[in-house]
Amino acid sequence: MKALVFTAPGVVEPQEVPEPEVGPGEVLVHVVTSGICGSELHGVRTPGFRVPPLVMGHEFAGRTDDGRAVTVNPILSCGACDVCARGLRNVCRDRRIIGVHRPGAFAERVAVPAAAVVPVADGLGWTAAGVTEPAANAVHAWRLAGRPTGARVGVIGAGAIGLTCLQVALSGGAASVEIADRAPGRLEIAARLGASAAGPELTGEYDVVFDAVGAAATHEQSLARLRPGGAAVWLGLADHVAGFDAADLVRGEKRVLGSFAYDEADFADALTLVAGWDLSWVETFPLAEGAAVFTALMNGRATPVKALLTPEER
Repeated sequence: MKALVFTAPGVVEPQEVPEPEVGPGEVLVHVVTSGICGSELHGVRTPGFRVPPLVMGHEFAGRTDDGRAVTVNPILSCGACDVCARGLRNVCRDRRIIGVHRPGAFAERVAVPAAAVVPVADGLGWTAAGVTEPAANAVHAWRLAGRPTGARVGVIGAGAIGLTCLQVALSGGAASVEIADRAPGRLEIAARLGASAAGPELTGEYDVVFDAVGAAATHEQSLARLRPGGAAVWLGLADHVAGFDAADLVRGEKRVLGSFAYDEADFADALTLVAGWDLSWVETFPLAEGAAVFTALMNGRATPVKALLTPEER
């Protein structure tokens, strides 16, 4: 079958690969759409977590052999440890991720555990199904922040995660959501989606700030713009350096919350929310063009904000 394969640092290329082996308790998903994630762009530039050769792709939807429309929760936990028992399966010490630790969905077909399959409601478009996974990250972050209805919210980064944080906050009753990014086109999209302000930096004081970038500078800004007692939720993974003023954190009794992935309830909530969102900022490309699109994004092109790859006619 056809696939897009991470073959070496900085390189993804189309290849013919063997058909997936469907093991006990697994099902075959015929991929209709699979999203390119910023973590994959970073992972190909600086391999480590992802090891080539690898078929990536953890944000996807498709059909099972019996014709059911499904999306897939790619976080596979052990289900038996103390962390899983606490309901924190997304941070299981032994978690595995489809598209990272096993072949993913930048391909025509992918084998997945049956327990990871999530049915898609009739009438939900493939674009919405394809962005459920990034939306679930935003739902999880909003929940960690306490679902603060009436809050003044800041978002740093207007990529896919930042825009879904914006949309989740608006859906959750935030009083205002302001967003920062350096790409004018992304700021225009954020304004269209309902951001009360969109510019190169956050300029107000906020109850909650979501950092969807994760650089040292954005870590610093996320805390500097918080009111005393506020919470910064960090989703981005751009940099290992913290970069913030620890004394300000203490004196302002501010909180930093790390947010990784989602649980089953977050994923289900995201699947419901995306049905009503404006997703005109998401673009779809044939899998055959995947290497070119991926490489352009990896090298700094700001558009598309979200690229979905499809190996078949829809």
